[in-house]
Amino acid sequence: MSLPTLTAAILEFRDQRNWAQFHSLRNLIVSLNLEASELLELTQWKSDTEMAAIAGSASVQEALRDECADVLIYLLLIAENAGIDLEEAARAKLVKNAIKYPIARSYGSNRKYSDQTGLEHA
Repeated sequence: MSLPTLTAAILEFRDQRNWAQFHSLRNLIVSLNLEASELLELTQWKSDTEMAAIAGSASVQEALRDECADVLIYLLLIAENAGIDLEEAARAKLVKNAIKYPIARSYGSNRKYSDQTGLEHA
């Protein structure tokens, strides 16, 4: 399903319930962050090793899937509300990031672009 098709399905679901009245841009952004926090909560107090070990669990996979879906739904609603084409925005951001993070300086590094001065890929 494409992003526009998915967005249309989300809008139909919302409109059938008369929820658009609650979906101001501010409310949607708050809701996105609440859902992202629920996604983050799934990792609370767990090491990377513990997360890798439980990632195969059906209940954990379902929880991850549900929280990821909630984040995506709110992101699509925000983009629709703000008139943002997410596919184009993502492409444009990749171009900006390629400039900020050239391969020669960024390969294998987790440093932010502003901290990469003088780093060179060997």
